[in-house]
Formats: sequence, structure tokens, C-alpha cells
Amino acid sequence: MLSPKQNMIETIKGGNPDRFVNQYEAVYLMFHPYLLHSGSLLQKGQKDVVNAWGITNSFPENTPGAFPVHTPDKIVVKDIEHWRDYVKAPPLKFTDEEWAAFKAQYDAVDGTKAFKATFIAPGLFEQTHHLCSITAALEYYFLNPDEMKDMIKYLVDWEMELLDGILTNLKPDAIFHHDDWGSEKSTFMSPDMFAEFFLEPYKQIYGFCKSKGVEIIIHHADSYAATLVPYMIEMGIDVWQGCMKSNDLPELIKKYGGKITFMGGIDNKMVDYPGWTREASTKAVHETLDVLDSPKYFIPCITQGGPGSVYPGVYEVLTEEIDKYNEERFGIKREEIDRLPLQLIF
Repeated sequence: MLSPKQNMIETIKGGNPDRFVNQYEAVYLMFHPYLLHSGSLLQKGQKDVVNAWGITNSFPENTPGAFPVHTPDKIVVKDIEHWRDYVKAPPLKFTDEEWAAFKAQYDAVDGTKAFKATFIAPGLFEQTHHLCSITAALEYYFLNPDEMKDMIKYLVDWEMELLDGILTNLKPDAIFHHDDWGSEKSTFMSPDMFAEFFLEPYKQIYGFCKSKGVEIIIHHADSYAATLVPYMIEMGIDVWQGCMKSNDLPELIKKYGGKITFMGGIDNKMVDYPGWTREASTKAVHETLDVLDSPKYFIPCITQGGPGSVYPGVYEVLTEEIDKYNEERFGIKREEIDRLPLQLIF
């Protein structure tokens, strides 16, 4: 029997996976010293916490994560034509002791069972609307494209420095990178506009990661983004995590399988809500997997960007139901799988 990591490799490469990879069982999310200084590690219920970029965030109950507060007094970029007066990148100089502490965490994880995947968030698009507000940012992409391209370059330069430290000191074998590019029904901008602003920056970021020994790039975008898949492939993304049901995943797998793997298909709203039930998870698993001919190029997973759920217990039950499905279809029993202990970070 394959380990979760081996099975994920076979799934991505179109080899011989012996079952469906079960959510995040083969992706162990790891962190880095910047998070200690970022001001972004909010707990549920915290309000109006200012991070290292000057962005104010709150984390309401019954939501999957923190999000910026964009009342007029809290928007960072007051004037896009003078964005440099407002956007100041946090320093990325960390002590040897800080790097050593995180290196010890990486060394403690059995890399034969799961990818050690460094968690990077927010992404480039998200950071622009965190700084400007979503409405203003989308306006600026139309009305002030030069300023937005300059800001994105500034963010890329900062992230490249961050990644250089991570890849030199911690040596992860995967990168798990957030950047939401759409709603459930549509992308936030046309494919052509998306490519104009983000194709080359992400090719630079992900190409650098691959050049430094990273084996797979997992990009999280829990949204509709089917029209962006060709650009994801060109960027170097190996796994699109968060692909929602609205993307017609069976068709995408047929069209792009072998070039990219899809991880998701089980929208939070299908299973993760007040009064959730095991029956809903069972139904979601069968609806998602019964239509697929094989485990190649697809990983069933809750669409949010990390192991866990808004309502306690949902993620664990969904994992159990995928295990049951794998046993029924492939004869693989849960207790035979040599997986790492359950990691819940959301």
C-alpha cells in the first residue's frame, strides 16, 4: 500500500494511485519566522487587530478566517497614485534562533508520509485588495494599471526575499500558497486582465521555488477559476486546491489532467453549516467521486484553505467518509493507512 505522500505523487503524475488522496493527509502545513512578527495570527472573536502591513483584521465567529476591516479610516492606501507613501513592507531579518526553532519543527515531521508544505498567505491579488479594499482595488486595476503593476512588483520583491529565507533555511518540499481569484460563480477579472497583472509575477515566484528544490506548488483559491487553469499551468502550479463544484471538475480533469491536479470539489456549504450531519458528508463524497473514472488528477477535499472546518467535527467526519469510500471502491482500510496525526489549523 502507498503512503499518503506516495499516493499523492501517483495522483499528480497520473501513475497508479491505489485510492483517492484524503483531503490534507499528504500535505502537512508548516510555518516560518515571519508569522511571529506578522500580526496576522488572529483567534476567532478577535477584532480590529493591525498587522505588520498596517492592515486591520477581524475574525468573526462562524467564519473560516480573518478578513480586513475596510471602513474609510482603516484603509491603508488612501491615494493610489501615491501608494508608496502608504505601503511599507515589513522587515524580513530573523535571528538564527528563530530559524533554528522552525527548522526543528520541519525536521520532526516524517517527510516520507506527507509533503512538508510551507504556508504562504495572502497572495498577490489578496494583498492588493487588503491594502486598498476590494472595491477600490478592482477599480484601480481598470483605472490605474501602472500603479497596480508597480505595487504588485513591490509585493513580489518582498515575497521573493521571504521565500529565499524559507527555502534556504527550512527546505520544504512543497509550497502551499493562498490567493483567491474569484467568487463561487465567476473570476474577479477577465482571464486576459488576470494574465496581464499576475501571470509573470507568479511565474517568477513559483519558478524560483522550483529552482530551489520545491517539488510541488499547491495554490489555494476556493472559487470559480476554470477559465484561469491554462494560466495556472503556465505559472507552474501542480495542484489547484479549493476548486469549487461550480468549475465542472470532471470536465476540467478530462481536459487538463496530466498538466495540473484538482483538489477540492466539496464546497464548505455542502457539509459545513449549523446543524451539519454525517449524511451530508456521505452524500457530498459520493456526488463528487462516483462520476470519476479513477483517482488520477483529483483529490477530494473541503474547499477551504487548510485542514479543518468552520464547525467543529465536520472535517473529521468528512475524512472518515472518504476513508469509507476508498474501502468500498478500492479495498483500502483506514487502519492500514500510515498517515501523520490529524492536523487541524482552521
